[in-house]
Amino acid sequence: MTRILMVTHGTDGDVLPFVRLGERLRSDGHEVTLISHEPYRDRCDLDFIPIDTAEEFARHQADTAHLMDTRGESSWLGFYLRNGLFEQLLLETRALTAAHRPGDTVLVGRHTSAVSVRFAAELLGAPAAWVSVSPIQVMSARLAAHMYGTELADRFTETRARLGLPPITDWQRWFAGADLDIGLWPDWFDQAGARAPARFRLTGFAVPDEADEDLPDGADEALVERPVLISGGTGRMLNPRFYRAALDGCAGRPALLVVPHEDLVPRPLPPGTTWFPRLPFRRVMPRVSAVVHHGGIGTLTRALAAGTPQVVLADGADRPDNAARLARLGLAAWLPPARWGETAAALADVLADGDLTGRVPAGLDPSAGIAGAAELIAKLSGQARRTRPELTPHQLLALRRHLSSAKRDRP
Repeated sequence: MTRILMVTHGTDGDVLPFVRLGERLRSDGHEVTLISHEPYRDRCDLDFIPIDTAEEFARHQADTAHLMDTRGESSWLGFYLRNGLFEQLLLETRALTAAHRPGDTVLVGRHTSAVSVRFAAELLGAPAAWVSVSPIQVMSARLAAHMYGTELADRFTETRARLGLPPITDWQRWFAGADLDIGLWPDWFDQAGARAPARFRLTGFAVPDEADEDLPDGADEALVERPVLISGGTGRMLNPRFYRAALDGCAGRPALLVVPHEDLVPRPLPPGTTWFPRLPFRRVMPRVSAVVHHGGIGTLTRALAAGTPQVVLADGADRPDNAARLARLGLAAWLPPARWGETAAALADVLADGDLTGRVPAGLDPSAGIAGAAELIAKLSGQARRTRPELTPHQLLALRRHLSSAKRDRP
């Protein structure tokens, strides 16, 4: 039985695929620990180590809204410092080193953000996999490497020194140094935009909500009219005009608005609109006439699997790239913010176009991405790293101190 230690950050679209991946690995006989945000503890059946409290997570999510400021008035360094992300990095690395079992541990992390997985791999000589949930995470690696090596460089160097690791002089090369890189999307989606580097293994989409959840009270009644589903995802990193533009585009049609944060719900709601904080999209998506959404890869995957027409109002993060790929394939209408006034017309067009199930290239198995990723990760067990690091005496001493401290901190 391999010990698999996983780290991920973000909201449902970033965390729940790792929950599903961990549960699949556990069902295959592996011992799995997930290190992530406290609110996800109760949403998985895995050993769990929180990196924050529910209150800290809520503050962090509220702060991500500032990152949508295209004028650059909210720096990434300020964001890291306000949210204690360098201290969180130390906490995660310490947790990984404490839980490591020599010769029988695989480290798995969300591409780009799970830096702790790569730092721990350097310290321990354990194999490490980075998993990307959308193509933009791969495409933005060059930008992230630049930011890590400039704006955040001094703080990263300080953090690595506390771990007994040397500075990173070439972040571009470091980003390409995992033992395994996995992309959770199919090859046909990859071909519709900038291609992932050859080292990436593409396993297919991974919908985040595979569990068969019950519908909340009132949902069945709202679904009778086959409303338009409106979703901006579970995070707050969203254009503030999104929900109003989506509702305006549905004028005269029944709508089902899914927003987890009540303060983001436009008031008053138009007639015929029903609001729910969350809904199980696996059950809901086949029962709506169309979906107007932000472009999150989990939402678009669930819509593709159901053959539900899509209008994507994409702005920020991975969303414009996801939307552009769908539009090139004729699988969705995509409107950037400057054209959100055209939402009603775009919605009418996709509704007239009908069911999209038969147009998805090679079909779509929502379980393929998880199954393929689990198989690749399991093969890393017991493998020696391509280049196991030689630790200096200072690095060995720092590692012993971390392990000793972690043992003292155990309940």
